[in-house]
Amino acid sequence: MTSPITTERHGDVLVIISNSPPVNALGAAVRQGLDAGIKEGLSDPSVKAMVIRCEGKTFFAGADITEFGKPMQEPGLPTLLDMIEAADKPVIAAFHGTALGGGCEVTLACHYRIADPKAVIGTPEVKLGLLPGAGGTQRIPRLAGVPLALQMTAIGDPIPAKVALQAGLIDRIAGEGSLAEDAIAFAREMADARPLPRASEKAAAADPDAVAAFKAANAKRFRGFDAPAANIACVEKATDGSSFADGITFERQQFMTLMLGTQSAAQRHLFFAERQAAKIDGIAPDITLRAIKKVGVIGAGTMGGGISMNFLSAGIPVTIVEMQQDALDRGTGVIRKNYEASAAKGRMKPEQVEAAMGALTPTLSLDDLADCDLVIEAVYENMDVKKELFAKLDAIVKPGAILASNTSYLNIDEIASSTSRPQDVVGMHFFSPANVMKLLEVVRGAKTADDVLATVMALAKTIRKVAVVSGVCHGFIGNRMLMPRQVEANKLLMEGATPEQIDRVHVEFGMPMGPFQMSDLAGVDIGWHRDPTRIESIRDALCAEDRWGQKKGAGFYDYDEKRNPTPSARVAEIIEDFRSRSNLPKREITDEEIIERTLYTMVNEGALILEEKMAQRASDIDVVWIYGYGWPVYRGGPMFWADTEGAKKIVAGLEKHGFTVAELLKANAESGGRFK
Repeated sequence: MTSPITTERHGDVLVIISNSPPVNALGAAVRQGLDAGIKEGLSDPSVKAMVIRCEGKTFFAGADITEFGKPMQEPGLPTLLDMIEAADKPVIAAFHGTALGGGCEVTLACHYRIADPKAVIGTPEVKLGLLPGAGGTQRIPRLAGVPLALQMTAIGDPIPAKVALQAGLIDRIAGEGSLAEDAIAFAREMADARPLPRASEKAAAADPDAVAAFKAANAKRFRGFDAPAANIACVEKATDGSSFADGITFERQQFMTLMLGTQSAAQRHLFFAERQAAKIDGIAPDITLRAIKKVGVIGAGTMGGGISMNFLSAGIPVTIVEMQQDALDRGTGVIRKNYEASAAKGRMKPEQVEAAMGALTPTLSLDDLADCDLVIEAVYENMDVKKELFAKLDAIVKPGAILASNTSYLNIDEIASSTSRPQDVVGMHFFSPANVMKLLEVVRGAKTADDVLATVMALAKTIRKVAVVSGVCHGFIGNRMLMPRQVEANKLLMEGATPEQIDRVHVEFGMPMGPFQMSDLAGVDIGWHRDPTRIESIRDALCAEDRWGQKKGAGFYDYDEKRNPTPSARVAEIIEDFRSRSNLPKREITDEEIIERTLYTMVNEGALILEEKMAQRASDIDVVWIYGYGWPVYRGGPMFWADTEGAKKIVAGLEKHGFTVAELLKANAESGGRFK
């Protein structure tokens, strides 16, 4: 097998080059090649300095995570980096693109670092529930201080080369397009410099104030996660006066604890699940896609406006349609306001705002959609309304255009039946706010053409969405699983639980909010029949009293002017009234019962979705719930969590409360199998 590492002589400088597409991951063959290259340079008296660089789009962009959980092939990365740092000849890291994770650690072990002007460097391991395990937590604070080390390791976002230069993490920035030449010149310049600067030999000053401030500022972000605390502890260890060797031992212990824990397994599962979700079963990956150069959006409300922004931000022109001029003006005004707010925060330039708004064509006529390649309707959630609209679009929009519905519950096949081209109809269920939420459920109708589905899935990447394919069923994947949770939460109220207890259990589990907090935020009145004299449920009673949620200052909770919630005495009275009229005895509800009846039932519904083949794979369901509903990342999604809890435990919990258990879940309980 040809090594991905080659060497070139440039006079007295040996250049060690990696060419291992697509991202020069630090797999076994790359590590072995680097080991051989360094040893070649050290053993040759005519070599005075060495440069490590990469071909392709990027420097080493991290470890090969397919090796995780398998026996490590020598040399391990820590061993390799110790050898590089201990070398008695200067070793210069010359990086472009991204130097991430193990790639960043390679640069830290080198004596000098030079970067392309557009390069970034970082340690994103925390996003996989891990930490930089080859000395990163010990070398960064020694080179750049505690505040930057905390940011890089515990948050994990990469930093630009210019920031790294100012912080002392790198030594030079190369000229535009001249990294290879500049690195060789830098190596010659440093060839005779002694002593060689080694990060491990530097002292890192403790900064307890910075640590305390960092923890306080990120308390909400870190809630429930193990890895950020481990990264912080390692940075503190680097500054407590311990030797570098002791720091490395501590780092290794923390790394192994995380690696063997369920949180990192969950986060690594999600890493692969997101990539797997983009693959469509039964469709060739090289299928010819339809060109999408112009998009139409029907409805300029919250959803329509947010959907439009996704395409405008990606440089795709949008024609947006409303029925009334004031609604159209209001909708386009909100789009501009959102863009200007982004510009005020430095996320966009003013000229980008104007370019996006310049690509938006507001109109009151559906006829202006005739030349669009994709039309997405975001109108009232009513089947008759949608069928009437699709029949009109069928007569207006050019042949070969894709017709999409943003419905969150309704049957795509029935909508498609109102057209003469059901093969061109697909569901595109965006989540609100559509310009922010990453999830897109792509609903495949019985007659949806393969190239339509593939085009929409590819387009999702263009507009920076994580897309998941769903079959046609009520609520698709996400909302279908949400329903049993909401039903059981309401039953629990009638039996003795309070909204605040049920919500607390969900928040402690790791959800951003509980069922009743979510209802108040979204609007208790959503889907309400609008007859205040017809009171058949607790929700009806709340709506009849104008308790529509946060927007009214009252829902399941009372709210102050800053929308801070407090338990409501009036809601307690309403619940008690319904309970007494239903002759239900009030009893103590345990937190465990709330989990069993609201979360185990979701898992059960997920198993039914898999049985019915409404989702392609269990990991797709996890992606939906992570990106669409805020399921805690460190629990990996409901189906992954079910596997870690154990199917036997979940089946027992469901049967205890009289639920009918899905056959697939039963089978997993009997076999000890996992969802696939």
